[in-house]
Amino acid sequence: MRHTDTRRLSQKTQDELRQRGVEMVRGGMRQAAVARALQVRPATVCLWMKMSRSGGPTPCTSRPRGARVSVRKALKPWQEAAICRTVMGKEPRQLRLPFALWTRDSVAELIRQRYGISVSRWAVGKYLRRWGFTPQVPAKRAFQRDPEQGRIWREVVFPVIKAQAKAEKAEIWFQDETGIRSDDQIGRTYGKRGQTPTVQVSGRRFSCNVISAITARGQLAFTVVKENLRVPLFIHFLRRLIEHAGRKVYLVLDGHPVHRAKQVRLWANEHADRIQLIFLPPYSPELNPDELLNHDLKANTVRRRPPAHQNEMIAQARAHLRKRQRQPHKVAALFREKHVAYAAA
Repeated sequence: MRHTDTRRLSQKTQDELRQRGVEMVRGGMRQAAVARALQVRPATVCLWMKMSRSGGPTPCTSRPRGARVSVRKALKPWQEAAICRTVMGKEPRQLRLPFALWTRDSVAELIRQRYGISVSRWAVGKYLRRWGFTPQVPAKRAFQRDPEQGRIWREVVFPVIKAQAKAEKAEIWFQDETGIRSDDQIGRTYGKRGQTPTVQVSGRRFSCNVISAITARGQLAFTVVKENLRVPLFIHFLRRLIEHAGRKVYLVLDGHPVHRAKQVRLWANEHADRIQLIFLPPYSPELNPDELLNHDLKANTVRRRPPAHQNEMIAQARAHLRKRQRQPHKVAALFREKHVAYAAA
């Protein structure tokens, strides 16, 4: 005989079926006959009768579904608030904890050290969810970075640069370099739980390098090369950039050793009427909108379709960057990201 799996029924239907079975037994039917009539197991009817003898106004009503949550809390509200502020504002190493990241274990250790309260990893997870925290991949920032320098650049230095460029009828360009490798992380794919999916890629390692520059109006200049960044290559890019721009260029770039090389400085002085090099604060890539173009390039080339060889990689990079040159609105949209919105036109 086929039995009904009552666990798949709604809670209301379960309660009605349970009440009906109890009434049938109390009306004189044997439990086995009730089980056959309702298409459930005899043990289920036996359990219903046991529940009905437990007393109460509605002995056959099931309790609410879902995990039962204990209302007892180890931390007082003010302690919760203090731990929450600490996790938001500091790193474990700043507090001399033996952890690099905030995990359930590191938060539990913080609670133990600060308040002498031992809390399980499970309980810490509940606290973190209640405080609005979720597991995330952290953004990397160099510890040498000075946030105050970044603030001064955005609020004081760059407005002056912008005014000078406008007075000279010059264009402000942001420049950066990036490398693309055949063994770059290719992103994520779906697969069965517990079965790691595989992706066919080239077993050979190869790479290429991209030098690019963009403006808030959506202009884009680039070059894709096989060799690493050297002074002659960088000067060649600068020469092509001023020809492409058609007017004086204010070039904002980072402090890469090649950018600060003596030969580059001498060349820039010789062409001071065509180009001026302006350096970002140290260790502040988040201030450079061209970094976002680098992310866009990698996401739409090697991570979308892994190349089989270096020439194919270079062709992919050039094709995508040429496509972006025909889409100035998408290049200009990079300047709307909150960290670089200061540079928007």
